[in-house]
Amino acid sequence: MSGPEIAAPAEGAVEFGGPIGRPGALHPAAIANPTLLALDSSGAACSVAVWRDGALIAHRAETMTRGHGERLLPMVAETMRAAGLAMAALDAVAVTVGPGSFTGLRIGLAAARGLGLALGRPVAGLTSFLAVAASLPTALRDAREILIALDTRREDLFLQRFDPQLRAIGSAWLATPAEAVADLPAIPWLVAGDGLPLLAPVLPRDRDIARAPGPGHIEAAGFVALAARLLAEGGEGAAGPLLLPEPFYLRAPDVKLPAGLAAP
Repeated sequence: MSGPEIAAPAEGAVEFGGPIGRPGALHPAAIANPTLLALDSSGAACSVAVWRDGALIAHRAETMTRGHGERLLPMVAETMRAAGLAMAALDAVAVTVGPGSFTGLRIGLAAARGLGLALGRPVAGLTSFLAVAASLPTALRDAREILIALDTRREDLFLQRFDPQLRAIGSAWLATPAEAVADLPAIPWLVAGDGLPLLAPVLPRDRDIARAPGPGHIEAAGFVALAARLLAEGGEGAAGPLLLPEPFYLRAPDVKLPAGLAAP
């Protein structure tokens, strides 16, 4: 496979100050039938997918708690080889912007932005919430409101509600499992995300609450089709907009900048 070689950021590097609020909207020129590379390293997995001619043609995914920086770009190369494409064939790159692991987000965003810069292609962001929601089968979503729960590795959860068409309902928020359940309206729900094991013990048994199968990790193969559709619609659409490739932390990250280094 020909194409640029992009160095992965060191695991200890600080590259983004990042907003606590959601990044701004991205409005790229519409790309009909895009050839798209999607990647994620925001949580306890690392994944890459390639979309071309309206179909997923190659993907890789590995569960991991560390080492995203060492694996992400080799996985990109492996996936592009499996797709039989040169990097220059890509029309755009899509990446999760968070919330998620501070280090993992920086690694994924740095890789996506580096590839976009080297190739002269747009880089589009999606929230981790939308990435999980997009992977849910339509039959599961039908007539249910969706609650995405992401593990913060603390005592609370990152949370976001969606309707069955993947339109966000309100803003994302932080809450303990008990607080999250207490606020749920008495309607049919579908709950998904890697925070589901923390939420499951407190879900009311007398309510119509379905639980998505699987570990709930984000996989690029699950959101690449939605990203391609939004790119074809100029970044808008029912589940849009696409976002600028900037980190979405939802709360201030627990990291300390090296002495003398100011946050960007």
